[in-house]
Amino acid sequence: MQQRIKKQSQKDASNEPLEPLLSIPDVMALLQISRPTVYTLFAEGLPYVKFGKSVRIFPSSLQRFLAQREQVA
Repeated sequence: MQQRIKKQSQKDASNEPLEPLLSIPDVMALLQISRPTVYTLFAEGLPYVKFGKSVRIFPSSLQRFLAQREQVA
């Protein structure tokens, strides 16, 4: 039964549309921050994916990261 559930969850994930990944310049433009600040965010836990030398960020990961850091004054 566990194999059936596992196969079904893998199938469900593959049917979801891929979200376009953000590059470092995309994140810089969206947040209006510098490149070193983006790397600081990586050090603070912003998830990213590497493809060779390329670094990409899922928009949903960026949103979750920002929501966790949101502060109420």
